[in-house]
Amino acid sequence: MDSSLNMDGRIVVVSGAGGGGIGTTVTRMVAEAGATVVAVSRSQDNLDTHVAPLADKGLNVVTVAADASTDDGIATVLDAARRVDGTLYGLVNVAGGAAPSTWMPATRVSRSDWRELFTANLETMFFMSQAFAVALRAESNCGSIVSVSSISGMNTAPYHVAYGTAKAAIVAATRTLAVELAEAGIRVNAVAPGVTETAASATYVDADPDRDRRAIAMGRRGTPEEQAGAILFLLSDLSSYITGQTILVDGGLNLRWSHLGGDNTSLFLADDDFRAAIRRHS
Repeated sequence: MDSSLNMDGRIVVVSGAGGGGIGTTVTRMVAEAGATVVAVSRSQDNLDTHVAPLADKGLNVVTVAADASTDDGIATVLDAARRVDGTLYGLVNVAGGAAPSTWMPATRVSRSDWRELFTANLETMFFMSQAFAVALRAESNCGSIVSVSSISGMNTAPYHVAYGTAKAAIVAATRTLAVELAEAGIRVNAVAPGVTETAASATYVDADPDRDRRAIAMGRRGTPEEQAGAILFLLSDLSSYITGQTILVDGGLNLRWSHLGGDNTSLFLADDDFRAAIRRHS
């Protein structure tokens, strides 16, 4: 393993670790890199199902059932982190998401819908990051905070305006926190996943390889491991000169303009021979 990726002796908190998707995969990969991971979820059952087996395999993982959207929950997480041997270093904000019922026209979004999605996504990220940064400063530690935004926060989010706006706000908060915390040696970054194969996304995204090839430049959906890999990179010393950035991890979904066809050539090119000639030179 590259020494810049080695996280021996470091404590990393993963908020939203119990869902069996990106958070659980981040927990495993960061622990495999040598860190002690404090894995946080509101659901003890989820922790028992998805995270406890990692500890059973010998990885340094400590589970904490707490609600990171509340001050008491955040205090519980930090108290648990302080009891772990090692140097407090990393935070990954995965907690958030949106239920299928939150998809609706912007004209139907209620104040309660809006507030629920902002609490689950933006507020959880911000106040967890705030408390973690205070804890790092108190111990005079450098560190790295990585949050999960979304492609919906980097572009338009039709019929999902509250979620997309909350995820866009994570990008803005990431940039501002990065500036304020830079002198303390605390880096703050984010990833913006595209469509990723998780249990959560399966509730509203069906399997359609042909559609994936049309919509995504790389022709397929991402995996939790691919999202976790980008997060591990941003946590590690491999990214020691990167802060305030949001990395799109979307297989090129954002690059596919609506006028591009399944072969990535313009649909306005009516001459099939010309289209074929372009492809031959690629």
